[in-house]
Amino acid sequence: MQYKILIVGLAWVGDAVMSQTLFKELNQQYNGQLIIDVLANEWTANVLSRMKEVNNVIIHPFKHGKLQMIERIKFSLKLRHNNYNQAFILPFTWKSAIIPYFAKIKKRTGFIGELRYGLINDIYKLDKTKLPRMIEQFCALANKGKKPDKIVLPELMVDKNNQLELIKKFNFNNDKLIALCPAAEYGPAKRWPIENYALLANMLIDNGYKIIILGSVKDKLISSGIKELIKKQEEVVDTCGKTTLMDTVDILALAQYVITNDSGLMHIAAAVGSNIIAIYGSSSPKYTPPLSEKAQIIRVSLDCSPCLQRTCRFGHYNCLKFITPEVIFSKISLEENK
Repeated sequence: MQYKILIVGLAWVGDAVMSQTLFKELNQQYNGQLIIDVLANEWTANVLSRMKEVNNVIIHPFKHGKLQMIERIKFSLKLRHNNYNQAFILPFTWKSAIIPYFAKIKKRTGFIGELRYGLINDIYKLDKTKLPRMIEQFCALANKGKKPDKIVLPELMVDKNNQLELIKKFNFNNDKLIALCPAAEYGPAKRWPIENYALLANMLIDNGYKIIILGSVKDKLISSGIKELIKKQEEVVDTCGKTTLMDTVDILALAQYVITNDSGLMHIAAAVGSNIIAIYGSSSPKYTPPLSEKAQIIRVSLDCSPCLQRTCRFGHYNCLKFITPEVIFSKISLEENK
Protein backbone atom coordinates (compact mmCIF):
# COMPACT_ATOMS: atom_id res chain seq x y z
CA MET A 1 0.00 0.00 0.00
CA GLN A 2 1.41 3.36 -1.00
CA TYR A 3 1.90 6.16 1.49
CA LYS A 4 -0.23 9.20 0.60
CA ILE A 5 1.04 12.73 1.29
CA LEU A 6 -0.60 16.12 0.88
CA ILE A 7 1.74 19.09 0.51
CA VAL A 8 0.30 22.51 1.33
CA GLY A 9 2.29 24.54 -1.16
CA LEU A 10 3.57 28.11 -1.21
CA ALA A 11 2.13 31.02 -3.18
CA TRP A 12 5.20 32.08 -5.19
CA VAL A 13 6.55 30.34 -8.29
CA GLY A 14 10.16 30.36 -7.11
CA ASP A 15 9.21 28.84 -3.76
CA ALA A 16 7.15 26.19 -5.54
CA VAL A 17 10.16 25.21 -7.65
CA MET A 18 12.42 24.99 -4.60
CA SER A 19 9.87 22.88 -2.74
CA GLN A 20 10.62 20.05 -5.19
CA THR A 21 13.67 19.35 -3.02
CA LEU A 22 11.23 18.09 -0.36
CA PHE A 23 9.35 15.95 -2.87
CA LYS A 24 12.62 14.35 -3.97
CA GLU A 25 13.68 13.77 -0.36
CA LEU A 26 10.39 12.03 0.40
CA ASN A 27 10.59 10.00 -2.79
CA GLN A 28 14.00 8.69 -1.75
CA GLN A 29 12.85 7.83 1.76
CA TYR A 30 9.91 5.79 0.49
CA ASN A 31 11.74 4.32 -2.52
CA GLY A 32 9.15 5.88 -4.79
CA GLN A 33 6.31 4.02 -3.07
CA LEU A 34 4.28 7.09 -2.23
CA ILE A 35 1.73 9.41 -3.74
CA ILE A 36 2.33 13.15 -3.48
CA ASP A 37 -0.52 15.58 -4.06
CA VAL A 38 0.07 19.33 -3.80
CA LEU A 39 -2.48 21.91 -2.70
CA ALA A 40 -1.62 25.05 -4.65
CA ASN A 41 -2.92 28.25 -6.19
CA GLU A 42 -3.64 28.46 -9.90
CA TRP A 43 -0.39 30.25 -10.74
CA THR A 44 2.02 27.73 -9.17
CA ALA A 45 -0.02 24.75 -10.39
CA ASN A 46 1.55 25.04 -13.85
CA VAL A 47 5.11 24.60 -12.66
CA LEU A 48 4.17 21.88 -10.15
CA SER A 49 2.69 19.87 -13.03
CA ARG A 50 6.20 19.67 -14.52
CA MET A 51 7.54 17.73 -11.50
CA LYS A 52 7.62 13.97 -11.98
CA GLU A 53 7.23 13.37 -8.22
CA VAL A 54 3.83 15.10 -8.14
CA ASN A 55 0.82 12.84 -8.68
CA ASN A 56 -1.86 15.52 -8.66
CA VAL A 57 -2.11 19.29 -8.18
CA ILE A 58 -5.21 20.33 -6.27
CA ILE A 59 -5.98 23.95 -7.04
CA HIS A 60 -7.57 25.88 -4.19
CA PRO A 61 -9.78 28.97 -4.70
CA PHE A 62 -8.57 31.03 -1.75
CA LYS A 63 -7.37 34.60 -2.17
CA HIS A 64 -3.98 35.70 -0.93
CA GLY A 65 -4.21 37.34 2.50
CA LYS A 66 -7.80 36.22 3.13
CA LEU A 67 -8.80 33.83 5.94
CA GLN A 68 -12.06 32.53 4.38
CA MET A 69 -12.49 30.17 7.33
CA ILE A 70 -15.83 28.62 6.37
CA GLU A 71 -14.73 28.10 2.77
CA ARG A 72 -11.50 26.42 3.94
CA ILE A 73 -13.39 24.03 6.19
CA LYS A 74 -15.80 23.10 3.41
CA PHE A 75 -12.89 22.56 1.04
CA SER A 76 -11.10 20.33 3.57
CA LEU A 77 -14.16 18.09 3.93
CA LYS A 78 -13.89 17.24 0.22
CA LEU A 79 -10.33 15.99 0.78
CA ARG A 80 -11.21 13.50 3.52
CA HIS A 81 -11.99 10.74 1.04
CA ASN A 82 -8.39 10.91 -0.26
CA ASN A 83 -7.23 9.27 2.99
CA TYR A 84 -3.87 11.01 3.24
CA ASN A 85 -1.40 9.52 5.73
CA GLN A 86 0.50 12.77 6.25
CA ALA A 87 0.47 16.45 5.36
CA PHE A 88 3.42 18.83 5.07
CA ILE A 89 2.45 22.47 5.62
CA LEU A 90 5.12 24.63 3.97
CA PRO A 91 3.74 28.15 4.66
CA PHE A 92 4.25 29.50 8.17
CA THR A 93 0.74 30.94 8.47
CA TRP A 94 -2.00 29.73 10.80
CA LYS A 95 -4.60 29.57 8.03
CA SER A 96 -2.43 27.25 5.90
CA ALA A 97 -2.79 24.53 8.56
CA ILE A 98 -6.60 24.64 8.63
CA ILE A 99 -7.29 22.35 5.68
CA PRO A 100 -5.08 19.39 6.76
CA TYR A 101 -6.62 19.56 10.24
CA PHE A 102 -10.24 19.50 9.08
CA ALA A 103 -9.38 16.96 6.36
CA LYS A 104 -8.55 14.66 9.30
CA ILE A 105 -5.03 13.92 8.14
CA LYS A 106 -3.50 12.15 11.14
CA LYS A 107 0.09 13.37 10.86
CA ARG A 108 0.48 17.08 10.08
CA THR A 109 4.07 18.26 9.76
CA GLY A 110 5.40 21.82 9.79
CA PHE A 111 7.32 24.52 11.60
CA ILE A 112 5.74 26.34 14.53
CA GLY A 113 5.11 29.51 12.51
CA GLU A 114 2.09 31.40 13.82
CA LEU A 115 1.66 29.29 16.99
CA ARG A 116 -0.03 26.40 15.22
CA TYR A 117 0.01 23.93 18.09
CA GLY A 118 -2.86 21.48 17.65
CA LEU A 119 -3.38 22.27 14.00
CA ILE A 120 0.10 20.80 13.43
CA ASN A 121 0.99 17.76 15.56
CA ASP A 122 4.42 16.92 14.09
CA ILE A 123 5.94 20.30 14.79
CA TYR A 124 9.46 21.74 14.68
CA LYS A 125 11.06 24.99 15.71
CA LEU A 126 13.00 26.62 12.88
CA ASP A 127 16.61 27.52 13.64
CA LYS A 128 17.74 29.66 10.70
CA THR A 129 21.37 29.53 11.84
CA LYS A 130 21.36 25.76 11.20
CA LEU A 131 18.98 25.90 8.23
CA PRO A 132 19.78 29.17 6.42
CA ARG A 133 18.54 28.16 2.96
CA MET A 134 14.90 27.61 2.10
CA ILE A 135 15.61 24.20 0.55
CA GLU A 136 17.26 23.06 3.78
CA GLN A 137 14.16 24.10 5.69
CA PHE A 138 11.91 22.17 3.31
CA CYS A 139 13.94 18.98 3.52
CA ALA A 140 14.35 19.21 7.30
CA LEU A 141 10.59 18.67 7.65
CA ALA A 142 11.10 15.16 6.25
CA ASN A 143 14.21 14.58 8.38
CA LYS A 144 13.00 15.18 11.96
CA GLY A 145 13.77 18.89 11.73
CA LYS A 146 17.42 18.41 10.75
CA LYS A 147 19.30 19.14 7.56
CA PRO A 148 19.72 15.98 5.45
CA ASP A 149 23.17 14.88 4.35
CA LYS A 150 22.38 15.52 0.69
CA ILE A 151 19.72 17.60 -1.03
CA VAL A 152 18.63 16.68 -4.55
CA LEU A 153 18.03 19.86 -6.55
CA PRO A 154 14.88 20.66 -8.54
CA GLU A 155 14.55 19.34 -12.07
CA LEU A 156 11.53 20.28 -14.15
CA MET A 157 10.34 18.22 -17.10
CA VAL A 158 10.59 19.86 -20.53
CA ASP A 159 8.06 19.30 -23.29
CA LYS A 160 10.07 18.88 -26.51
CA ASN A 161 7.00 18.98 -28.74
CA ASN A 162 5.88 22.25 -27.19
CA GLN A 163 9.38 23.62 -27.73
CA LEU A 164 9.10 22.93 -31.46
CA GLU A 165 5.75 24.70 -31.59
CA LEU A 166 7.19 27.72 -29.76
CA ILE A 167 10.18 27.88 -32.11
CA LYS A 168 7.77 28.04 -35.06
CA LYS A 169 5.48 30.55 -33.36
CA PHE A 170 8.20 33.03 -32.40
CA ASN A 171 10.81 32.17 -35.05
CA PHE A 172 13.72 32.03 -32.63
CA ASN A 173 15.51 28.90 -33.76
CA ASN A 174 18.91 30.38 -33.05
CA ASP A 175 21.93 28.80 -31.35
CA LYS A 176 22.72 32.19 -29.83
CA LEU A 177 19.40 32.80 -28.08
CA ILE A 178 19.48 34.79 -24.83
CA ALA A 179 16.46 35.10 -22.56
CA LEU A 180 15.89 38.20 -20.45
CA CYS A 181 13.71 37.92 -17.33
CA PRO A 182 13.44 41.58 -16.25
CA ALA A 183 10.46 41.37 -13.88
CA ALA A 184 10.20 40.40 -10.23
CA GLU A 185 6.80 40.14 -8.59
CA TYR A 186 8.22 41.07 -5.19
CA GLY A 187 8.96 44.67 -6.14
CA PRO A 188 11.32 47.19 -7.80
CA ALA A 189 14.15 46.56 -5.32
CA LYS A 190 14.68 43.25 -7.12
CA ARG A 191 14.50 44.66 -10.67
CA TRP A 192 17.61 45.63 -12.60
CA PRO A 193 16.80 48.90 -14.48
CA ILE A 194 15.16 48.53 -17.88
CA GLU A 195 17.77 50.89 -19.33
CA ASN A 196 20.49 48.43 -18.33
CA TYR A 197 18.62 45.50 -19.83
CA ALA A 198 18.27 47.46 -23.09
CA LEU A 199 21.95 48.45 -23.19
CA LEU A 200 22.94 44.84 -22.58
CA ALA A 201 20.56 43.65 -25.30
CA ASN A 202 22.12 46.09 -27.79
CA MET A 203 25.57 44.74 -26.96
CA LEU A 204 24.42 41.15 -27.34
CA ILE A 205 22.63 41.78 -30.64
CA ASP A 206 25.76 43.45 -32.02
CA ASN A 207 27.57 40.20 -31.22
CA GLY A 208 25.14 37.96 -33.05
CA TYR A 209 22.68 37.05 -30.32
CA LYS A 210 18.92 37.06 -30.59
CA ILE A 211 16.92 38.28 -27.58
CA ILE A 212 13.71 36.93 -26.11
CA ILE A 213 12.00 38.73 -23.24
CA LEU A 214 10.01 36.52 -20.87
CA GLY A 215 7.29 37.38 -18.39
CA SER A 216 3.55 37.45 -17.79
CA VAL A 217 0.98 39.90 -19.11
CA LYS A 218 1.58 41.97 -15.94
CA ASP A 219 5.17 42.50 -17.07
CA LYS A 220 4.23 44.00 -20.44
CA LEU A 221 5.06 47.55 -19.38
CA ILE A 222 8.57 46.46 -18.38
CA SER A 223 9.19 44.43 -21.53
CA SER A 224 7.83 47.17 -23.81
CA GLY A 225 10.06 49.73 -22.10
CA ILE A 226 13.11 47.58 -22.79
CA LYS A 227 12.21 46.89 -26.42
CA GLU A 228 11.66 50.57 -27.17
CA LEU A 229 15.29 51.26 -26.20
CA ILE A 230 16.74 48.52 -28.40
CA LYS A 231 18.15 49.60 -31.77
CA LYS A 232 17.50 46.43 -33.78
CA GLN A 233 14.03 45.55 -32.60
CA GLU A 234 13.66 42.86 -35.25
CA GLU A 235 16.17 40.82 -33.22
CA VAL A 236 13.93 40.93 -30.12
CA VAL A 237 10.92 38.74 -29.34
CA ASP A 238 8.70 39.97 -26.51
CA THR A 239 6.59 37.05 -25.25
CA CYS A 240 5.01 38.80 -22.25
CA GLY A 241 1.30 38.07 -22.30
CA LYS A 242 1.70 35.66 -25.22
CA THR A 243 2.78 32.52 -23.39
CA THR A 244 1.77 30.33 -20.47
CA LEU A 245 4.11 29.58 -17.59
CA MET A 246 4.62 26.10 -19.03
CA ASP A 247 5.66 27.70 -22.34
CA THR A 248 8.18 29.75 -20.42
CA VAL A 249 9.64 26.60 -18.86
CA ASP A 250 10.27 25.19 -22.33
CA ILE A 251 11.70 28.44 -23.72
CA LEU A 252 14.14 28.80 -20.82
CA ALA A 253 15.43 25.31 -21.56
CA LEU A 254 16.22 26.45 -25.13
CA ALA A 255 18.16 29.60 -24.23
CA GLN A 256 21.94 29.61 -24.33
CA TYR A 257 21.96 32.11 -21.46
CA VAL A 258 19.33 33.50 -19.12
CA ILE A 259 19.83 36.98 -17.66
CA THR A 260 17.46 37.33 -14.75
CA ASN A 261 16.56 39.12 -11.58
CA ASP A 262 16.05 37.11 -8.39
CA SER A 263 12.62 35.86 -9.40
CA GLY A 264 10.49 32.81 -10.00
CA LEU A 265 11.81 32.55 -13.56
CA MET A 266 15.36 32.41 -12.19
CA HIS A 267 14.45 29.27 -10.24
CA ILE A 268 12.71 27.75 -13.26
CA ALA A 269 15.79 28.43 -15.38
CA ALA A 270 17.94 26.66 -12.80
CA ALA A 271 15.59 23.68 -12.75
CA VAL A 272 15.81 23.20 -16.54
CA GLY A 273 19.62 23.45 -16.62
CA SER A 274 20.06 26.89 -18.19
CA ASN A 275 23.24 28.95 -18.01
CA ILE A 276 22.15 31.69 -15.62
CA ILE A 277 23.43 35.13 -14.75
CA ALA A 278 21.39 36.13 -11.71
CA ILE A 279 21.25 39.76 -10.62
CA TYR A 280 20.60 40.37 -6.92
CA GLY A 281 19.50 43.69 -5.42
CA SER A 282 17.65 43.84 -2.12
CA SER A 283 17.51 40.07 -1.63
CA SER A 284 20.20 37.61 -0.55
CA PRO A 285 21.50 34.56 -2.41
CA LYS A 286 22.28 33.02 0.97
CA TYR A 287 18.57 32.23 1.44
CA THR A 288 17.24 31.56 -2.07
CA PRO A 289 20.12 31.14 -4.53
CA PRO A 290 19.63 29.74 -8.03
CA LEU A 291 19.97 25.99 -7.49
CA SER A 292 22.39 25.20 -10.27
CA GLU A 293 26.11 24.78 -10.82
CA LYS A 294 25.58 26.67 -14.09
CA ALA A 295 24.57 29.90 -12.33
CA GLN A 296 26.65 33.02 -11.81
CA ILE A 297 25.46 35.41 -9.11
CA ILE A 298 26.05 39.14 -9.60
CA ARG A 299 25.62 41.55 -6.70
CA VAL A 300 27.38 44.52 -5.13
CA SER A 301 28.15 44.83 -1.44
CA LEU A 302 26.69 47.96 0.10
CA ASP A 303 26.19 48.89 3.74
CA CYS A 304 22.42 48.91 3.18
CA SER A 305 22.14 45.58 1.38
CA PRO A 306 20.66 43.09 1.47
CA CYS A 307 17.74 44.99 2.99
CA LEU A 308 15.13 42.43 1.84
CA GLN A 309 12.68 45.25 1.10
CA ARG A 310 10.31 45.62 -1.86
CA THR A 311 11.38 49.23 -2.45
CA CYS A 312 14.59 51.12 -1.65
CA ARG A 313 14.10 53.09 1.56
CA PHE A 314 16.72 55.59 0.34
CA GLY A 315 15.27 55.83 -3.15
CA HIS A 316 18.58 55.29 -4.97
CA TYR A 317 18.49 51.54 -5.78
CA ASN A 318 22.29 51.58 -5.97
CA CYS A 319 22.50 47.84 -5.28
CA LEU A 320 21.04 47.41 -8.77
CA LYS A 321 22.30 50.52 -10.57
CA PHE A 322 25.93 49.80 -9.71
CA ILE A 323 25.73 46.55 -11.70
CA THR A 324 26.56 47.69 -15.23
CA PRO A 325 25.63 46.04 -18.55
CA GLU A 326 29.35 45.72 -19.27
CA VAL A 327 29.77 43.51 -16.20
CA ILE A 328 27.01 41.17 -17.32
CA PHE A 329 28.26 41.10 -20.90
CA SER A 330 31.77 40.22 -19.76
CA LYS A 331 30.41 37.17 -17.92
CA ILE A 332 28.87 35.89 -21.15
CA SER A 333 31.98 36.61 -23.18
CA LEU A 334 34.31 35.02 -20.65
CA GLU A 335 32.11 31.94 -20.43
CA GLU A 336 32.10 31.59 -24.21
CA ASN A 337 35.88 31.68 -24.41
CA LYS A 338 36.47 28.92 -21.87
